[in-house]
Amino acid sequence: MNLPNKITLFRVVMIPVFLVLLLVPGISYGNYFAAAVFIIACLSDALDGYLARKNNLVTNFGKFMDPLADKLLVCSALICFVELAYMPAWVVVIIIAREFIISGFRLLASDNGVVIAASYWGKFKTVAQMIACILLIVQLPFDWADVLEQIFIYLALALTVISLCEYIWKNRNVIAEKK
Repeated sequence: MNLPNKITLFRVVMIPVFLVLLLVPGISYGNYFAAAVFIIACLSDALDGYLARKNNLVTNFGKFMDPLADKLLVCSALICFVELAYMPAWVVVIIIAREFIISGFRLLASDNGVVIAASYWGKFKTVAQMIACILLIVQLPFDWADVLEQIFIYLALALTVISLCEYIWKNRNVIAEKK
């Protein structure tokens, strides 16, 4: 169990802490602490990947758990936003569906010995989602913050759809080879 894998596991352990801070009523400044935990988890994703590549510590466990930890973190936040009425359910369903579809594509590709790397559109999507999540968690009490939240929600949604279409188009041969 190397350091990048420990950081990934730490990110998974942070998810219940994040959920408690965001959802349990009566915790003073719970949303701000939840935002801090979410930001730390997001930054730990960049750190574990950097350390794994820099120190040649890439493992099969890390290849599997790192994207899973990211999906668990973001999907947990998105589902909370539906519960808290911060975000429409249909937007969350589209975003989560994209994650399942891409995971399925990656499984099919790995069966053929192909690794599907993250694209720039996927990276932009992730950044937009994380910014939207942070804005929604913090719930700044300004009209401009509400507008900014909506911009990032729909930017994340648009990038989700664009990145999905790009993945499908660029990797259409993965499906063709399975027929």
